[in-house]
Amino acid sequence: MEGSETSKGTTLRYAFGNVLSFFILVLIGVLAFSIRLFSVIKYESVIHEFDPYFNYRVTQFLTKNGIYDFWNWFDDRTWYPLGRVIGGTVYPGLTLTAGSIWWIVNSLNIPLSVETVCVFTAPIFSAFASWATYLLTKEVKGAGAGLTAAVLLAMVPSYISRSVAGSYDNEAVAIFALIFTFYLYIKTLNTGSLFYATLNAIAYFYMVCSWGGYTFIINLIPMHVLLCIVTGRFSSRLYIAYCPLVVLGTLLAALVPVVGFNAVMTSEHFASFLVFIIIHVVAVVHYIKGILSPKMFKVAVTFVISIGLVVGFAVLAVLVAMVASSPTKGWSGRSLSLLDPTYASKYIPIIASVSEHQPPTWPSYFMDINVLAFLVPAGIVACFSPLSDASSFAVLYIVTSVYFSGVMVRLMLVLAPAACIMSGIALSGAFDVFTRSIKFQLPGVAGNSQTDAGDSSSDSVVAQKDVVKTEKSEDAVKERPSKKNRKKEKEHVEKPSVKSQIKKRLLVLPLEASVIAILLLVLLGAFYVVHSVWAAAEAYSAPSIVLTSYSNDGLHVFDDFREAYAWLSHNTEVDDKVASWWDYGYQTTAMANRTVIVDNNTWNNTHIATVGTAMSSPEKAAWEIFDSLDVKYVLVVFGGLVGYPSDDINKFLWMVRIGGGVFPHIKEPDYLRDGQYRIDSEATPTMLNCLMYKLSYYRFVETDGKAFDRVRRTEIGKKYFKLTHFEEVFTTHHWMVRIYKLKPPKNRIRGKAKKSKSKASSTSSKKRSGSKNKNPWH
Repeated sequence: MEGSETSKGTTLRYAFGNVLSFFILVLIGVLAFSIRLFSVIKYESVIHEFDPYFNYRVTQFLTKNGIYDFWNWFDDRTWYPLGRVIGGTVYPGLTLTAGSIWWIVNSLNIPLSVETVCVFTAPIFSAFASWATYLLTKEVKGAGAGLTAAVLLAMVPSYISRSVAGSYDNEAVAIFALIFTFYLYIKTLNTGSLFYATLNAIAYFYMVCSWGGYTFIINLIPMHVLLCIVTGRFSSRLYIAYCPLVVLGTLLAALVPVVGFNAVMTSEHFASFLVFIIIHVVAVVHYIKGILSPKMFKVAVTFVISIGLVVGFAVLAVLVAMVASSPTKGWSGRSLSLLDPTYASKYIPIIASVSEHQPPTWPSYFMDINVLAFLVPAGIVACFSPLSDASSFAVLYIVTSVYFSGVMVRLMLVLAPAACIMSGIALSGAFDVFTRSIKFQLPGVAGNSQTDAGDSSSDSVVAQKDVVKTEKSEDAVKERPSKKNRKKEKEHVEKPSVKSQIKKRLLVLPLEASVIAILLLVLLGAFYVVHSVWAAAEAYSAPSIVLTSYSNDGLHVFDDFREAYAWLSHNTEVDDKVASWWDYGYQTTAMANRTVIVDNNTWNNTHIATVGTAMSSPEKAAWEIFDSLDVKYVLVVFGGLVGYPSDDINKFLWMVRIGGGVFPHIKEPDYLRDGQYRIDSEATPTMLNCLMYKLSYYRFVETDGKAFDRVRRTEIGKKYFKLTHFEEVFTTHHWMVRIYKLKPPKNRIRGKAKKSKSKASSTSSKKRSGSKNKNPWH
């Protein structure tokens, strides 16, 4: 009777815990969504940054024309005169997701615009990512750690920076896909279920559709599988978790047009195939060992190793031949930049010029993950007590993500979930120890310590569940190991949970120390919450297209970008071509609806180098380059008047480097004075006479009489000059965007005619012959 009452109490407690966890997860989802709405509340519902404008434009096309026209869409408004095939060059996951959401809500008679859906897609998927983090961490260390990790991810600044309302970029859905793929892999590893293995391959397919960072998954999981094999942790569950992912996942990945045969032809994927071969060799060895005698097993191993070496060398020779035929040895430029941080700066300046591809500084870690940086080591230690397949994967995840985040600041986004998982494990374990220490030392509770010890730890429950799941999975696969091996495997799984229970009974800290430690942890969490809310409200909520600043006379709003794009839209012809640096290509096409020469896709280095060469050349040479490209307007961004640092003058050296990489007559030292980049009176003549300098500082002296540049904090060197081949047609209110029009060539012909008045006039026949030889494109 007492036993049944105890079991009922345990069942009720378990049910209450599940219901409480469900409501906590709902609140975490609401928190993850609402903390990302500061950008809409403080500013307006608008798309942020540069790349999201292209994604928004593609989503508009998808919802208007349908999926088939989307796959076959040739965009003639970008990369003139080359154009771009959108369906085959874009990761379609984000676009298809937002388009599906728009279709569903409109089918329910909820009249939401495409822009509204795009603005709120990232906050919605941040809630999904938090829930996926809970599931992943629960598989590693229990429900308590999962809830803690989920609430940390909901607020982590690194993830907020790429998922605020309006940040309609690939990472908005890709981080959820990344975490969910890892969860299904660990779930399959713990259960040995083919159902979860199939779901894992489908989740990987969604990740491939969403972001080029899918290569992180297809390399991290093989590394973990190889680690398990080397450390003697091979099992049928590991085989089921990995092999369907490689086979089915690779086939599905090849269906994505932008990936195609790269899924089997590039070096980023070769590690998964190599481990695929290794795990089959190990599986064959384990199978043969179970059915043969020891003597026959040695003979069989010798035979298998001999055949395996021959096949392995043949496959290796084929792979080496394929890789050697590629100039980059089968690796993409961005992948080589991750393996060799100096590669991009040496060989591909277009990659090095992107601010997101620069290495982070130490303060950026504290800014983006805050106190989690100090909790991660404790979480790593906790994963080793006891060490399981799932916890070893978590450790490998944090180690690799720390390395990649140190190479490229953009990959701080990949580090954020790993840091939250480790910090959640550390905080959960610490609270478990401190609260148990307090409970054991309170009066009236010590008598029930034995009962409480069995129920206090979620880890032990998870460990027992894993034992049951392991046995079920082994039965499902219909394996029949010997009694001796079954006994050893059972002892191997059960012993760590018994040891952990003994340790937890012995680990009781003094009451005062436990109370103080809990207060310090609460204070640490409060500091993290305050910092995260500040980052969401101030640091990462401002859209780059609308800028603000505070001064003594209040708030100032700089809406110059939209002002310039509106002018282009209303005052230029539909088929006019606009030249600018590639940063502003997506926005110009989406907001002004004008054809651009280059944009943020950066797929053609020569085309970008041509624009960089024009900006670096004298006015006449630049006019000839732009005229050959049929350009009618040139747009430059200038921040010298208001102190906007991300202007074209600060980016100019990258234009010189990229242009000089293709056209050798452009040399960076010609623009430097004793190795320093200057725009004052000490600047070089090449710098003072280049097109970028003239278009940025034309009439600048009229603003204050001194031509003082507030970004470079100096007076410019050449203040008074005139433009002969370009004319200013529009400058925004704060001088942040300036638009110039190319003068027609007939102006120069008239000038030449005036000089040649003294010469004898040619006959009419000569004039006719001259008109025949005249270049029809000028």
